[in-house]
Amino acid sequence: MQTTINWHTVKPESIYLNNEKLSELEHTIKSEYNNINGIVIIKNGNLAYEKYFNGKSPDDCQHVASVTKSVLSALIGIAIDKGYIKSVEEKVLDFFPKYVADANKQKQQITIRHLLTMTVPYPYEDWHEPLDILCQQQDWIKYTLDIIGENGDLGAFKYSTAGAHLLSAILTESTGKSARAFANEHLFTPLGMKEIPDYQMDAYGFDDLFGKNVKGWIHDPNGHSTGGWGLTLTTRDMARFGYLYLNNGIWDYKRILSEVWVRKSTEMNHNNYGYLWWLRQEDGFSTFSAIGDGGNMICCIPNMNMIVAISSQFIMNPRDRWPLIKDYIIPAVL
Repeated sequence: MQTTINWHTVKPESIYLNNEKLSELEHTIKSEYNNINGIVIIKNGNLAYEKYFNGKSPDDCQHVASVTKSVLSALIGIAIDKGYIKSVEEKVLDFFPKYVADANKQKQQITIRHLLTMTVPYPYEDWHEPLDILCQQQDWIKYTLDIIGENGDLGAFKYSTAGAHLLSAILTESTGKSARAFANEHLFTPLGMKEIPDYQMDAYGFDDLFGKNVKGWIHDPNGHSTGGWGLTLTTRDMARFGYLYLNNGIWDYKRILSEVWVRKSTEMNHNNYGYLWWLRQEDGFSTFSAIGDGGNMICCIPNMNMIVAISSQFIMNPRDRWPLIKDYIIPAVL
């Protein structure tokens, strides 16, 4: 397997492209998925297809929403590989001694692994996390530490963006660097991506946190890079990140991430969720994906040696990207 992506030449002997299916794909995007801004398909390490919509280009960075979580997972893995964090079994509260006053027994048992696998109890109903309340706090870490371990059993799946933000804070407590700075040094630059500068945030309204003003990698009022969303990437950068995982942590013949971390992050389980990666096994395919609001997606298909990166403009209730991949993209590159 190639250890970097060939962005220039599609090798005819390694990639078959069905132009009729690709034409159907573009028609379907324009008619049914018109918030898609870019698609990059990498097959056998080669650029098989790249197309942009809505005036976007390869150089445009876009907010990838919860795809950020999967990037943060990689950073935790790198921090463990480098010895900043001992293991996923470390207790979360151990990283925040100044916040802990009267923690109940269940809260004391929460580990990094529980945060990575979304198996921490929270007091809200599943899929009804009040992010607006989090974003109104001066101290997001204290707020999240106060609510973890409440109203449920440790080990049961409950999706949480605030929990991912705790992982970002743990990374900073362990390394002395924000997730943005740590990623620039140990992930983005090694993958050939541009470094993300430290943009000043003067406001914390909706557009600043989720909308048109998002740039770089946003942070909370105390400087922690948002763990669950807020990262901007180009569509090609999304593909690079996916290819790192498809290639078991190797890029340009250098190990960026341990093979064990990649495997544990993406191995199937009954929750269909790994270490901040979504897992799917259906239609004859086994995939792992980084998925964000609005339809942002990095879909890794190991048995096809293929990455599909889709960048999207945020809209409410976007169409599921899997039918687009299954019905149009896969048949186009078989």
